Amino acid sequence: MKFRLGSVVFISILLMHDLYCQKEAYTVTLSPFSTDKYDEYAPVYYKNGIVFCTNRNSGLVLNYTDSDDKGFFRIYFVDTTYKSGKSDEKLFSKNLTTKLNDGPVTFNRNGDTIFYSRNINDNLKQKEVSGPRNKLGIFSAQLAGKEWVKIREFRLNNEWYNITTPCLSPDGRILYFASDKPGGYGGSDLYYCQFENGYWKDPVNMGKEINSTGNESYPFINLSGELFFSSDGLPGLGGKDIFFSRFSDTAWLTPVHISPPVNSPYDDFGLISDPLMSKGYFSSNRNNSLDIYNFKTNFPQIFYSSLQRENQYCFRFNDSGSIAVDTTYLKFRWSFGDGKSSDKAAVNHCYNGPGNYIVRLDIIDRKTGNLFFVKLLYSLDIKDVEQAYIKSHDVAVKGDVIEFDATKSFLPGFEVINQSWDFGDGKRASGGTAKHSYEKSGVYSVNLGLKLKSTSNGEFHQTGISKKILIVTDLQEKTDTMVKRASFKASVIDIKNYENAIIKTEYSAESEIKQDVVFTLELLESENKVDLKSSSLNRVPQKYVIKETEDLNNGFYSYCTGRQMNLMAAYPAYSEMLALGFKDVKIRTLVLKEPSEIELYNLIKNNGTSADTYFDSSDMLTSVAYIMLDQIVKLMTKYPSIKLEVSVNTDNTGSAENNLALTQKRSRVIVNYLVSRGVNAGRLVAKGFGGSKPVAPNFLLKERRLNQRIDFNII
Repeated sequence: MKFRLGSVVFISILLMHDLYCQKEAYTVTLSPFSTDKYDEYAPVYYKNGIVFCTNRNSGLVLNYTDSDDKGFFRIYFVDTTYKSGKSDEKLFSKNLTTKLNDGPVTFNRNGDTIFYSRNINDNLKQKEVSGPRNKLGIFSAQLAGKEWVKIREFRLNNEWYNITTPCLSPDGRILYFASDKPGGYGGSDLYYCQFENGYWKDPVNMGKEINSTGNESYPFINLSGELFFSSDGLPGLGGKDIFFSRFSDTAWLTPVHISPPVNSPYDDFGLISDPLMSKGYFSSNRNNSLDIYNFKTNFPQIFYSSLQRENQYCFRFNDSGSIAVDTTYLKFRWSFGDGKSSDKAAVNHCYNGPGNYIVRLDIIDRKTGNLFFVKLLYSLDIKDVEQAYIKSHDVAVKGDVIEFDATKSFLPGFEVINQSWDFGDGKRASGGTAKHSYEKSGVYSVNLGLKLKSTSNGEFHQTGISKKILIVTDLQEKTDTMVKRASFKASVIDIKNYENAIIKTEYSAESEIKQDVVFTLELLESENKVDLKSSSLNRVPQKYVIKETEDLNNGFYSYCTGRQMNLMAAYPAYSEMLALGFKDVKIRTLVLKEPSEIELYNLIKNNGTSADTYFDSSDMLTSVAYIMLDQIVKLMTKYPSIKLEVSVNTDNTGSAENNLALTQKRSRVIVNYLVSRGVNAGRLVAKGFGGSKPVAPNFLLKERRLNQRIDFNII
């Protein structure tokens, strides 16, 4: 699982002091297989026990790096499942034992492959043991029955520098180790290399976030891919300290110091733990002896926490404005899918909570309240932010008990194993809910940590969240603060920009008009075919040509008339049909599919339909008209099977009789010209409608000019 970090501010919880006021985060005890006489370190889980390094029972007295008379280290195993009595430690493998230092080790998940550290050259004389070229390297072996065989030297070993403390990733594809090879950040750095195509690739430094100018070593990768390691260069309590980090997106996060008493002023290193870090082992020399310690977690440490984001339920809904709507005759209507609506083009709306809502933007006829046009329809799925969540008061009086609730955390795909709290004043708690009071006023950062288990693969993860709590001195200050905060109006985000809102568009007129689209008047829609001469349609005036189309998506038949280049041009015909009793009439978009229709559409779009463009005052064709009509001739020649209706319209100035005669005359002039240019007369229909088919009101001059137009329609 990857918890997105992005722009979220991460807070490293670095508790560097002992908490005497309550139980410490960890309980530490000496492991039963540690001794006063010998050293033990670097525990590793193996089957039903622990493999570790110890210098007990060594026959030699010199260490290869110093002269402390500690003796050489061997690899030992102890069964940790014994019920009582003294533990039985024993040499892990004679085959892996050399004359010098052996270990630490790491195993693959099956336990049949081992990588271990040892001196590269184990045939040196005693005086050569501490020589400059007696370096540590990594070796591997395979388990065959009860014996470790096929011992192989790691290809990256080098007699001039050390490669040691290996650790395999859970999938066995990455090997982590420490090395003082040249080119690092300090003395010893952490590296990794990947196994691909039967080959270990070149090592990669783990970067400046992990490595310091000091020494880093003893990497341990748990089953969740999280990293524990030791460092004497990062800020700590002294000596080597144990740190934690997690890889996020492209980089390792800033290491977090493990809280006392796991870390101490002495050398602490080599930590291993179960996936939840509820218990484990580590090495330390805190009692004048290098030993292995058990630890048990009392309050899970919150390693990283992001600032809590409040769930958003209030949004801005806007009409894009890409389709012009005359609000003199029409109005917008948003329906939000929760029983509420608004008649504004742009509106803020608040939902009660997350959920799935059907949102639509309709254009409504002001006069009748009927639907005119569906502009937008989509499914809106509002989700809470996927995060751990702290439910509590934001402001409280010192001494008052505050209830904290983690049960509102929204982390789909994960089961919450446990919850831990850090209240920012040195106090901790565990559980899904907690109560706490603060003794002093101020701003506190409350941190909630969750241990999670994936419901898909069973892997364990952890996440954290942080929330600011303001503690004030008295009730009056609390009231004043809350009034002030309530007066602050946070900006409302546009619904299209909210990352936790999933919009599934069912229909968008704005998207369709990016294609070759006309607006048509739908008289009715039916599951079954309707006879064009039936009573359902015979009320339609003859000036309107009805066309039947089948919607392949739902199988319904649609009966439409007229094709307009813009939405408002269809309004007069819409009003007329409403008056004739077509209560379900509405405007819809029609995406042109036929190449001939698309080419005609673009000709009209580029040249316009104004009658003033085609005719002068004496009803003679203009030079511009000839250019347009010659393109119509080419279209008719290119598509010999189509028929074309030429219809001329005018405004309501003058008598209806004169207007009808004028438009009929002009339509014949156009048809005659097309025939003279070679178009068969049988493929042309001339019609004049006078002022009976307006596309705009006739109140203003600009509106009347819209009605004085030439229409070309393929029939």
